[in-house]
Amino acid sequence: MARLKTLRSRVQTQADRLPAVNTNSWRATKETSAQRGYGYKWQKAREVWLRDNPLCVYCERAGRVAAGVVVDHKVAHRGDMDLFWDRSNWQTLCKHCHDSVKQAEEAADWG
Repeated sequence: MARLKTLRSRVQTQADRLPAVNTNSWRATKETSAQRGYGYKWQKAREVWLRDNPLCVYCERAGRVAAGVVVDHKVAHRGDMDLFWDRSNWQTLCKHCHDSVKQAEEAADWG
């Protein structure tokens, strides 16, 4: 049991090392995907976009061919519905590029 008491003090001192939380993020507001605009209308628009733009743009830039599965907003809309629906702000990404390269870019912009 003595070890657990020691561990507790270590955990408490690590709290200041946690990254700052972006209070503008959907994660902080706890909105559902439909409340954020990703409802039925988005699913239909996404389906049409991916049919017309099937390849990942990041992979194409790197000389690779990969099927895109994510319609990404080039510039984060942050709840701005005009920017959300602006098709010139959309791009097709594969899951790998969306979850790694794009997220790293956004983290660098936010930080």
